[in-house]
Amino acid sequence: MVEKQKLNELEPAQLRPVLPSEGLNFALTDELDGDPGWLGQDRAVDAIRMGALAGHEDFNVFVLGQPGSGRHALAQSILAEVAQDRPVACDWVYVNNFEVPHKPVAIRLPAGSACRLRKMMETLVDDLASQIPALFESEDYQTRRRTIEEDFSAAHESEMAEVFEDARTAGVAIMRTPVGFSFAGLRDGKVLTQEQFDALGEEERAALEAAIERIQQRMSEALQAVPKREKEHRRQVEQLNYQLASRGVDEAIREVQEGFAGEAAVARYLEAVRRDLIENAELFLIGEGEEEAGPFPVATSKRFELPQFQRYRVNVMVANGSSGAGAPVVKEELPTLANLIGRIEYAAEMGALVTNFTMIRPGALHRANGGYLVLDARQVLSEPLAWDALKRCLRTGEIPIYSPGERLSLVSTVSLEPDPVPLSVRVVLIGERMHYYLLSALDPDFLQLFKLEADFDDDLRLQEGASADGYAQMIAGLARRAGARALDRAAVERMLLESLRMAGDAERLTLNFSRLSDLLREADFRAGRAGAAHIGAAHIETAAAEKERRAGRVRELGLETIRQGTVLIDTEGARIGQINALTVLQIGDYSFGRPSRLTARTRPGSGKLVDIERETELGGPVHSKGMLILQGYLAAAYATSAPLSLWASLVFEQSYGGVEGDSASAAELIALLSSLAEVPLDQSFAITGSVNQFGDIQAIGGVNQKIEGFFDVCAGRGLTGRQGVLIPAANLRHLNLRQRVVDAVAAGRFHVCPMRTVSDGIEVLTGLEAGVRGSSGLFPEGSLNRLVEDRLQGFADIRRSFGKEGGGHAA
Repeated sequence: MVEKQKLNELEPAQLRPVLPSEGLNFALTDELDGDPGWLGQDRAVDAIRMGALAGHEDFNVFVLGQPGSGRHALAQSILAEVAQDRPVACDWVYVNNFEVPHKPVAIRLPAGSACRLRKMMETLVDDLASQIPALFESEDYQTRRRTIEEDFSAAHESEMAEVFEDARTAGVAIMRTPVGFSFAGLRDGKVLTQEQFDALGEEERAALEAAIERIQQRMSEALQAVPKREKEHRRQVEQLNYQLASRGVDEAIREVQEGFAGEAAVARYLEAVRRDLIENAELFLIGEGEEEAGPFPVATSKRFELPQFQRYRVNVMVANGSSGAGAPVVKEELPTLANLIGRIEYAAEMGALVTNFTMIRPGALHRANGGYLVLDARQVLSEPLAWDALKRCLRTGEIPIYSPGERLSLVSTVSLEPDPVPLSVRVVLIGERMHYYLLSALDPDFLQLFKLEADFDDDLRLQEGASADGYAQMIAGLARRAGARALDRAAVERMLLESLRMAGDAERLTLNFSRLSDLLREADFRAGRAGAAHIGAAHIETAAAEKERRAGRVRELGLETIRQGTVLIDTEGARIGQINALTVLQIGDYSFGRPSRLTARTRPGSGKLVDIERETELGGPVHSKGMLILQGYLAAAYATSAPLSLWASLVFEQSYGGVEGDSASAAELIALLSSLAEVPLDQSFAITGSVNQFGDIQAIGGVNQKIEGFFDVCAGRGLTGRQGVLIPAANLRHLNLRQRVVDAVAAGRFHVCPMRTVSDGIEVLTGLEAGVRGSSGLFPEGSLNRLVEDRLQGFADIRRSFGKEGGGHAA
């Protein structure tokens, strides 16, 4: 067994962070107001506020940070606050284009006016539906219409009477037949038969034929004048109808015109409505059949809903002003193409799909126009055509409405082409850092449209006083919003410890409100089961332990395989070239540590260091980088006077998955030195840390989980008092170990030792002095470095002799 060196081990107080004593002056969180503001997010708050207030159209904001950090709530809170002082956005409506019906007209209206215009137009149609029939049934209209009819009839009858009188005088009879008029001679008031006509003298017959021809010509002229006279008759009737309809429409529409006197676009629309109403006054004379009996009189029926009056309706797209003062703040939870830019709906009629301007529906951009639109980046990017549509609208400053089929040229049917609505909106896109950096790199339009980044901090530096008090206020607020019991001071301190552990830093508190809220709610459940009036430290401890237990199935299976000897891990004794390296496994949001046996074998060679993980493509690039750094350290430290004549192999035993990271490079180096020096390593210890080319030990991640992973293996077999873990000294600020480990260290049954250089680890694991090269250029006799160098010199001699005798070369 390796002779145990004097350990420079950590005290129990160094294994957990020291919480500030100031700033927690309360008994229960009920005494706190629970409003610390947006703790630790000053940078993000300033960016969002600038985006909300800046007047430049392309100063849209991308909010980036980890999920659960309160990005959505903060962004909406700031926007709502700023929006209160902004003017109310305009209303927008679509109305019929009477000249080009498939191109509806978009009209901007003052806030609160859209619904009023719609109601006034509905009232106008209802009024005209009663007034116009009454006008056309009035005695005045009937008298004037009779006069026109009588004049037409009198003129026609007078002309026809003259023709008949002329015929009678000329001795010509005019007879009506089913196919028109026929003409014959007339003598003594009787129509001549053909025999009588043939019996006439030649001169008399010729005179009669000439008279008949003249009367025929005059009759033809009289009949030809009838269409022209009828046309004039219709013109007079139409003029009468126009005059009467104009009088009724002008009276009815005057109220609408006066209500929107200052709106030029509305005035143009109402003039078009006026002309169409007058020209199509007969629409109001179409019979409706029997009215259904109901509790209300017929006068109150909604005539504007009838199909023939649909052309006069107003389609309200956006109606602001009804929800209070300020600009709109809209959050679209499902940003599909239609939900962003709007859509045109269709109805099935007689087996065909039909639509009109009243079936245009607004999108989130319409509702947010003049204000702010909040979107989730992942959802926008995952919806087909949504990201492209959003960018186009922001670039062009208008909202066109089209369907995916039109965009992809999949359909060619005639549809509506609504006027694009001018767009003035500030978009706040909320996503993760990965989304921001990928869009910056891959989308050339992104940084032009989203000029402001609001980067959320993941954690908050723990300081005396202010930050602890603010964090306690935040915890109080989380408990209230979750409907949980109040926390006592000890529970808040325990929450602070859990927060530090979540952040992975003994000096920084996590700002992941979601995870903290989950822990609080589970602790509240535990307190309720225990019948406690408030949440105590024990409830927080139980909630944290139970969360780990629920996620710990794989961890427990791993510990079981080690206890059973299926996975070989030594926690006692000493072995040459064998060391316990510490790794971290991540499953979902739960991570845990476990030891892995790392072995090294060496022999003479040409300086090749074989990383079996890399050779089998199980090692990641960072792990491979660590191996190359290790090789550089070996060459610089020991091959100063001769080539590195070494062949070595390193492997994680019983590892069947990928290996990534350089946190095992210190273990790999020490295992390699042990094999070279043929000095055994103490298996009571596990080690973690990365090494650089100068032999310095660098910080690694997951230090708490790694220590606890090896501790649980040792505790399962029985702590001997010799076991422990070597960690980088740079990781001391990250220590926040569970109480079971702290208690074992306090009892002297487990040890946590810091390393600054690889020599520190060598001395603990081998019991030998590492040794420093002296003025003679040699390491001290008996030191591990001297043993390594002598062995490498021996390898070089073997290689040289092999080359001379065999004429070959060592592998």
